[in-house]
Amino acid sequence: MNVQAASIPASSAQATPEKDVVTFYVTRHGKTLFNTAHRAQGWSDTPLTAAGVSVAEDLGRGLKGIPFTAAWSSDSGRARQTAEIVLMSVGQALPVKEDERLRETFFGPYEGEHESVMWEPVAKKLGYADFTAVMQALSKGQITLKTMMNTLAAVDPTHTTENAEQVKTRMQAALHDIAKKTLAEGGGNVLIVSHGMAIMAMLEGMTPEENLRAPLQNASVTVITYKDGKFTVGKIGDMQFVEKGKLKN
Repeated sequence: MNVQAASIPASSAQATPEKDVVTFYVTRHGKTLFNTAHRAQGWSDTPLTAAGVSVAEDLGRGLKGIPFTAAWSSDSGRARQTAEIVLMSVGQALPVKEDERLRETFFGPYEGEHESVMWEPVAKKLGYADFTAVMQALSKGQITLKTMMNTLAAVDPTHTTENAEQVKTRMQAALHDIAKKTLAEGGGNVLIVSHGMAIMAMLEGMTPEENLRAPLQNASVTVITYKDGKFTVGKIGDMQFVEKGKLKN
């Protein structure tokens, strides 16, 4: 799969569809009950909170004027719900197609656990005092999310937690298949609603590693274009569409 990194602002992404180009607006779902309770939410699922609904509505208003030709989400309810709210706010009646490959990382026995329970063994393995210390290191860019994911998979006694490569492989395969399908149907802009860690894993190898350190916020947008068999990554985790939508409220 050919990929190419580029530092282009989201605002420069193609709004008017071109037949030989697919422009992806890849967003993380809105905030959920488990997000609020700081619990691991991989393949497990909880609905959006009121704040999660609100930020999805803001995102939709911010994306108005961009004609979407297709919309996709993972098969998790929180992603599907976010996509439906965004499309309603955009004012475009499109069906939301689902692909299970767009799911969040599977956390094995840590599914539903408090995040401190899940990441504490990772902290110890990496030589940090505790959960708080390793989270601070992540926020400061001292360690990468990829390292966190791979360490979690390594310390899982059941060996069922996905590592970064596994998530990257399925996510990039889904993106490639959607790109080819969209091109066959005339190209254009595609909304994809997925999950924070999974999106970051997908971008591995598509953009410099230093761009993959800060966790994605709910409803943030990463713009990716596909042309001539190559993916080009624009701004990652952009909140400008949400902010624009707030002003329109």
